[in-house]
Order: sequence, then C-alpha cells, then structure tokens
Amino acid sequence: MIFEETPLKNSYVISLQSFSDNRGWFTRTFCKKDFEKIGHSEEWVQLNHSFTVTKGAIRGMHFQYPPHSEIKMVRCIAGAVLDVIVDIRKGSPTFLQHFSIELSAINKKMLYIPKGFAHGFQTLSANCELIYHHTMYYEKNSEGALRYDEPLLNIKWPLEPTDISERDLNHQYLTRSFEGIDLILS
Repeated sequence: MIFEETPLKNSYVISLQSFSDNRGWFTRTFCKKDFEKIGHSEEWVQLNHSFTVTKGAIRGMHFQYPPHSEIKMVRCIAGAVLDVIVDIRKGSPTFLQHFSIELSAINKKMLYIPKGFAHGFQTLSANCELIYHHTMYYEKNSEGALRYDEPLLNIKWPLEPTDISERDLNHQYLTRSFEGIDLILS
C-alpha cells in the first residue's frame, strides 16, 4: 500500500499494489503495521457496504459528533464515484476546505478519513458499491451532516444530481457562526 497525504492534514489516499498472474490479481487492503506508520492505532469496529443504483446520485455529507467521532476508510469496489471529504475540525488551518478524488473498482484507491471530517460521494456510473471501515459504532443521536450544496463549501459535483435522499435534502445550511466540531471531547 502507498499512503499519500492529501492537502487536508491526517487524511490519505491509499493506493493498493496488486499482484497479478494468469488467475487474476491479489491485493492487501489493510495491514496494522502499515497503518501504524501514519499514526493509526484504533480498531476497525464496523464495516458497511453500500449500493447505489443511479449515476449522479449523491450521498452525504455525513459525520458523527464527539464522543462518537470516527475514522473512516472508504473503497469503491464496483463502478466509480467522486468521493469528497470536508475538514470540520474546530481550529483546523484547513477548516471547511474539501478534498475530492475519484475512487473506482478499476483504480483500487481508498480514502482514509480522520475524525472531524464530513464525507460524501457522487456516483459517476450506475450500480456503485462502496465498502466503509469505521472505528466507532454508528450512533443515531450523534449523527451530523452538511448539505451537499452548501455555499460555504462550494463543492463542484461533476454531474447534475439525480438522486438525493429526503434526509440529505433536509440538512440545514451552515451559518458563518459554525465553528466546527471540537474533537477534544472524543
């Protein structure tokens, strides 16, 4: 695995190295020793798998408030998505900045998302599947989200949105008084 830090501190694009032969390929998606090199020592406690039918659909921008803030790692195993993260850490020098990357079954890249980030994606093809690793259990009372079309973020989605959940459409817009989430509580 090759870890490449993004412009948003502590987040990484992880490129998988495949070993191929006449049967196909093999790749490692996690090695505790490799992840320790980037400071990751928490246990993955939950794995989720999503399937999105429609090209252009948007899911996100989701996060969990402390004390249930989580590290996520995301990989697209079918289709292609534009994966987006937003730094919402209180006091961060990259507060409200975002980073995006195409994750696909073909490029086999993963995105490592630290605590204090919102996450979402837009499908670039139909029938997309993502695998998510989480260091915290989902806690409904701690969930938070930013709107996908939040003006303060100015995320440029590549396609016209085709499908967005009612829940994601009902998130409130940020106000200039939003200071982010304080991870000291975590």
